[in-house]
Amino acid sequence: MNNNDILRRLRYTLNYTDQKMISIFALTEKVVEKEQLNAWLKKDDDEAQEKLRDIDLSGFLNGLIIEKRGKKEGPLPKAEKTLINNTILRKLKIAFNLKDDDMIDIFTLVDFEVGKHELSALFRKPTQSQYRICKDQFLRNFLHGLQLKIRKN
Repeated sequence: MNNNDILRRLRYTLNYTDQKMISIFALTEKVVEKEQLNAWLKKDDDEAQEKLRDIDLSGFLNGLIIEKRGKKEGPLPKAEKTLINNTILRKLKIAFNLKDDDMIDIFTLVDFEVGKHELSALFRKPTQSQYRICKDQFLRNFLHGLQLKIRKN
């Protein structure tokens, strides 16, 4: 999945306005203009779309955590320069305060079967033998399930 698609899906899922999206970036002291945001949110086949860098998506996800969970004491979290699906999934888990069972329920909404062991392998350190890479299909199904869960309420 590309970063622009993830940002678009999250915006739709959370029903956020441009101003709300900009304010979430601002929670991590990232200044984003409306024109920049709109260029990131354009469809993949639009020539005016600008590629959303990992560090910018990471900043948005960190802002989403602050928005949903509150600001922690101490310095703001640093945005990662390189993102992988495992990190994105972890940040979404933290932002929405999800436990393993909650995540399994979200996958169930899209008929995607996941076991606790398979899920926990995604959150392990890459140096551990049980670590598994989160593939695009896995993240795509999670985002779709999250959308179904949030938008139906």
